[in-house]
Amino acid sequence: MEATSLSSQFTLTRVLNRETIRNSGLVFPHLANPRRIPASRRKLLSVRSSSITAQNGGGFRREKHRLGAKDGVIVVDHGSRRKESNLMLNEFVAMFRERTGYPIVEPAHMELAEPSIKHAFDSCVRQGANRIIISPYFLFPGRHWHQDIPQLTAEAAKEHPGVSYMITAPIGLHEQMVDVVNDTINRCLSHVEGDADECVVCSGTGKCRLYETAKHQ
Repeated sequence: MEATSLSSQFTLTRVLNRETIRNSGLVFPHLANPRRIPASRRKLLSVRSSSITAQNGGGFRREKHRLGAKDGVIVVDHGSRRKESNLMLNEFVAMFRERTGYPIVEPAHMELAEPSIKHAFDSCVRQGANRIIISPYFLFPGRHWHQDIPQLTAEAAKEHPGVSYMITAPIGLHEQMVDVVNDTINRCLSHVEGDADECVVCSGTGKCRLYETAKHQ
């Protein structure tokens, strides 16, 4: 996923063109008619959406349990052998820190690249954090969320007695991800049709193009 910004509409991709969504005329029935979503899932989406609703010029609503000055946040992704992909997490973390105002926010890669979860944990503690919030930059809860990240975090925490930590849910089924996916689709289509430059993710890769298949005779 490309380095991202959390704007007032939870835009996750810096290069997204939100006007494309507004003018697309697309309708998402499951959002227009919430009854089509199971009650348990509607409740989950409602709680998660309300907890990050942006207001007051794009800032985040001050929640009762908002992070404090002694809290550190580690945004952890999988990690890649591709340097450019890893650098995108750094850009996201910088934008996340600026948008939220949280003083201690560090990037981490679960594997394949530095900084590791341990390195990020150590860095948060050095900056004065006594509670660490691990935020997995993953869409869905697979093995990495259930097993790998908890194990790596527990190992990192052993060196810091008295420092507590928690691992949050991944991004999951947040309803505004519909906007993100649709926005990305429209942006890439705009490039293919010659109406927009390549986005940061596609730039220089040659991937953002229409592939033609041979017609059967």
